[in-house]
Amino acid sequence: MTTTVDRPTATVSPAGTTGPNQVRAFVSEWIKFRTLRSTWLTLLASVAGMAGLGLLVSWLASSRFTHLDPAEMARFDPVGRSLAGVNLAQLAIGVLGVLLISGEYGTGMVRSTFAAVPTRLPVLWAKAALFALITFVIMVPSAFVAFLGGQQLLGSHGTTLSAPGALRAVFGVALYLTVIAVFAVALGFLVRSTAGGIATLFGILLVLPGIGSALPASWQTSVLPYLPSRAGGALYDLHPEPGTLAPWTGFGVLCAWAAAALIAAAIVLKRRDV
Repeated sequence: MTTTVDRPTATVSPAGTTGPNQVRAFVSEWIKFRTLRSTWLTLLASVAGMAGLGLLVSWLASSRFTHLDPAEMARFDPVGRSLAGVNLAQLAIGVLGVLLISGEYGTGMVRSTFAAVPTRLPVLWAKAALFALITFVIMVPSAFVAFLGGQQLLGSHGTTLSAPGALRAVFGVALYLTVIAVFAVALGFLVRSTAGGIATLFGILLVLPGIGSALPASWQTSVLPYLPSRAGGALYDLHPEPGTLAPWTGFGVLCAWAAAALIAAAIVLKRRDV
């Protein structure tokens, strides 16, 4: 007597693939991202920081321009004034990048995520790619609003987009914040704690340059230019300090920091229990 055993059949998608894949992981992360009100509020804060603060600083600079001494007038940077909001924008972007990961670990939702994608790494790539794309798409127009509106407020003290380095600086701000977004996501996977991840991120971006400035002068030239915020800032800073890396070289160093963090996150994600 022959017994027939029914075997479970895999569900095949129209594209002929089975189970989770990178595209499905990306779509899943997009659904989670867009359904959380807090993510959009934080992104709105980043826009307000980038554009709003840039416009405010430009207006204040214009109103007190006649009170500047000759040395300040000679160093006056209309591009830098209009893009001053980058520092506030990176706070919002960095916090959101960490929260996208630590939030799931805090609520335990990450178990469901990894149950759906047991290989785990597609989740890392999907979150990093999605947040990078969203950051770039939002920050490019924000930077243009800050620059163009800021130059209008500066009036005769302003400049134009065709000025040397101006276009690079505007796009450079968006590129810088995009890589910071990836860096923050990677740190979220590494630390898995909201407070710890945010502290680590801003310790690297803000505290380390301050500590580096206290080093002997001979050490500063070997350390400070290679820190993430200093290296990436070379892309949009048209009046850098002596010893600063070339714009695209500095951006490459920043990308290397983000890549190293992603690789470390991938290794930890595969080896560590949920």
